[in-house]
Amino acid sequence: MSPINKYILCLLSVLFFVGSMQAQNKKIDSLKKELKTYIKHDTVRVKILNHLAYYHYRNNPPQAITYAEQAGELADEIQSVKGKARSFYMKGIIYMEQADFKVAIENYEKATKLYNSINDIKSIAGCKNALGVLYNYKGNSTLALKYYKEALAIDEKLSVKRNIPNYLYNIGDIYSDNGEYEKALVNFKKALTIFTKNNNEYGILSCWNAMAIVYIEQGNYPLSLRYHNKSLDVAEKAKDSIGIFQSFSNIGNLYRKQELYDKALSFYNKALTIHQANYNTRNIIAIKNNIGSIYINKKEFTKAIVYFKESVNISRKIKNNQDLAISLINLGYAYIEIKENSKALIYFQEANEITKISQKKYDLIGSYLGIVNAYFNLNKYNLALVKAEKAVELANKYKLLKHQRDAYKFLANINYKLGNHEKAFISSQKFKIANDSLFNKKNIEKITQLEYEYKYKNELASAEKRELRLTKTINTKSRSLERTQRNLLLGVIAFLITTLVLGSIIFFLKLRNEKSKTQNIVIEQKLLRSQMTPHFIFNSLSVLQGMILNKEEKTSVFYLSKFSKLLRITLENSRDKIVLLSQELIAIENYLALQNLENDSYEYTISVADVIDTSLFKIPPMLIQPFVENAIEHAFVNQKEDRNLKVHLDYTNKELICTIIDNGIGILAENEKKEKNKKSLSTTITSERLKILAKDFKMKGSVVIEDRQKYNAHGTIVTLSIPYIKEDV
Repeated sequence: MSPINKYILCLLSVLFFVGSMQAQNKKIDSLKKELKTYIKHDTVRVKILNHLAYYHYRNNPPQAITYAEQAGELADEIQSVKGKARSFYMKGIIYMEQADFKVAIENYEKATKLYNSINDIKSIAGCKNALGVLYNYKGNSTLALKYYKEALAIDEKLSVKRNIPNYLYNIGDIYSDNGEYEKALVNFKKALTIFTKNNNEYGILSCWNAMAIVYIEQGNYPLSLRYHNKSLDVAEKAKDSIGIFQSFSNIGNLYRKQELYDKALSFYNKALTIHQANYNTRNIIAIKNNIGSIYINKKEFTKAIVYFKESVNISRKIKNNQDLAISLINLGYAYIEIKENSKALIYFQEANEITKISQKKYDLIGSYLGIVNAYFNLNKYNLALVKAEKAVELANKYKLLKHQRDAYKFLANINYKLGNHEKAFISSQKFKIANDSLFNKKNIEKITQLEYEYKYKNELASAEKRELRLTKTINTKSRSLERTQRNLLLGVIAFLITTLVLGSIIFFLKLRNEKSKTQNIVIEQKLLRSQMTPHFIFNSLSVLQGMILNKEEKTSVFYLSKFSKLLRITLENSRDKIVLLSQELIAIENYLALQNLENDSYEYTISVADVIDTSLFKIPPMLIQPFVENAIEHAFVNQKEDRNLKVHLDYTNKELICTIIDNGIGILAENEKKEKNKKSLSTTITSERLKILAKDFKMKGSVVIEDRQKYNAHGTIVTLSIPYIKEDV
């Protein structure tokens, strides 16, 4: 069980920002000058102090508190109720951003009471919005949404349009947190339209960040990265340290979602180096949790525990139960990984008590599953059973596929250990259904992601074409102008420009041709990698399950090892254009072993000539496997015994040759007609791929398939000439 993933949402501006971010520093300087020159102790000076608190609260909270305190003291002196209320409101915001929620609530309540005393309904709406943000931070989304809607209703009734985009953004934030992404995007886009119309760059930045996070969850990574980079650019130009911190952390989240862990760590560490970010405790907690989760994925559990403990300690210090629960769950899973199940149980149980109150569904079910995991490892199966049934109930209630799968898996294993084999079987079947659904969902998400990437590349290509047309137009006009001049110097310039344009066009055409070739290779590699179908995976798992249930322990452990190695190698190799020959042969051996899983239906050998050091040769992945699969599926029709398959690699005349030999019916047999189309497609794709690879590697690449009749034998022989790279010793 991997730790719970938690992504940082961009910080929300609860104040009603006006003007552009680039004007903020000028505004601060102007207010400071005004404070020095305006010596009268009246409401104008109170407003100046409150405004200074407002403009400092993001990047310099201590200074902001000082200004707010001075505003409050002066308001008491001149008996300005509104000025005093505003100072309380400002202090509430400052303390909230530092996660001191208790003090923040006290200040909001004092501000609301004073606004009520003077019937300032508009300012009461601002307090309700701020309370909504606070309760959202604390994890009480129901109460947060209530305050947001109340604030929106007040301003709509008063026709106060200025604040409406803030409320729309906040409501979208709640929907995003609850996984209702379409509703979230509707609200974010409405808010963005108004912020853009008002030239409010703080609001625009917040909407971009929020929409980028939604696009991450929808699998649209290119669009998400575009929005995050736009936000980072705005923040860097404005020298807004907190905005830069948010963008770094959000880009880190995007890379972590794509399992690019080193890139993610680099952005998280950049964020943590920003001094002003230390004031925003919640985001520090989230980043430390994310770094800890990365170390879990990298199997560096000791480092992970250090970061999770830091998150727990900070959460306890500021009494932030929402982040505390997440940190406790993460810490519990880290201890599970190092087999300290008793410690893990304590953390899971504490998190469970917190999430029972907050009712954050992901964290609540995560805490139950953690408790089940710990009890199961401690052999306390009856206790584990009770919690597992509760986890199943909640996972089904909220329709969370991943949690359903994990809960049913635990339930099946627990019932099996308790001897409830019928219940174990039922749970196992439900686990398979949930796992298949999750597998299909991930495939759909992957297809969606590829679709988004394809559209994004098309947009870039269209932009390049428009730029090229514009360049051609400009050059044409330039040449037309030059033809009107008879000066020798202008003639020379015209010649140089024409040469430059032609060179650019030739370069562009060559570049486009190379991109087309590369794209063809990538498409064909992806098509070939799909040979490892879900049917094969699920069939292997089913057979393994049968072995386990039949208590064939040695056999099941042996083949489970083969299966896991094959999956790992396939996933690793799928990212690389070339792989070590040794890795490819391990994948082939594991594949053959798994295909031979149900019984010893055929014998196979994999041999390598002595002249080949498999650790020095690198080849394109998945070239050999399609022909091995064809041999297994088609060569031995109606042949029950004496079935042999040989794979041999030789290195002659600087050619890497792989031969795949079977003693089956041969390619000329009539029985092959039933599968002719499928086999021809595989052969055609591999032949075309070898042609392209041969050009890329600048060496021979081919495939020859022969019937062994011509050699007075039975079966088929496939001869592959494989392009390769050989490393120097």
